[in-house]
Amino acid sequence: MGVIRIGTSGWSYPSWRPGFYPAGMQPADFLRFYAERFDTVELNSTGYRLPSADQFRKWAEAVPDGFEFAVKFGLTRLDRVTTFLERVLALGDRLGPVRVVYEGPYDGGTLSFVQGSTPDDVKLAWDFRDESWRDVDSVVRVNHAGAEPFRYLRLREPPYTDDDLRAFAATVRDPAYVYIRHEDEPTAPPVAARLRELLEA
Repeated sequence: MGVIRIGTSGWSYPSWRPGFYPAGMQPADFLRFYAERFDTVELNSTGYRLPSADQFRKWAEAVPDGFEFAVKFGLTRLDRVTTFLERVLALGDRLGPVRVVYEGPYDGGTLSFVQGSTPDDVKLAWDFRDESWRDVDSVVRVNHAGAEPFRYLRLREPPYTDDDLRAFAATVRDPAYVYIRHEDEPTAPPVAARLRELLEA
C-alpha cells in the first residue's frame, strides 16, 4: 500500500455523527479522528475561500506524520496563484497534490504560468472543465488513468456496489490519490475503507 492513498472529499460533516464520528464528538475533534483512519483528505473549501496560513498550520498539526491534504485551487485569476501557494505551503510535509480546477479553454500561457510559479516539490493535478484540453497529456490530469508521475482519481457517483469497487480497484496503478465524494449520510468513509481493503488484498 503506501503509494496509493485513499480518503474522502472533506471531513467536517456533523451529519457523519453518529455513523462515522462517535455520538457527542465535537467538530474540533473530527480531523484527528479521521486522520487516525485515513492517510489523506481532499480540501474542497479552499476552492471557494482561501484560509489563512495559520489555519493550514493548525490542520497540519492535527494530523500524524505521513498524512497529506489534497488542496483544491479554483483558478480564475493568475494574480492569485502566488498568494494561494504561499498559504498552502504552511501545511509543510502534510501538503499533497494541489488540484487546479480550470474552467477556461486551452491556454498554454496559463498552464506555463502556473507551472512556473509552483515550487518543484509541489504536485499539481489539473482538473480541466473544457473539452479543448482533452488531448493535453503533458501534465497530471484528474481521472486520467495514464497520468504520470502520479494519478489523481475521484469517485463521484455513489452508491457503489462491491463489484463496482472491485472493478475500479483493478484499474488503479500506483502511485495514486483516490477520493470518494462525501454525502450527507456517512457513506464515503466505509466506501474508502473497503476500497483500501481491495487494493491491499
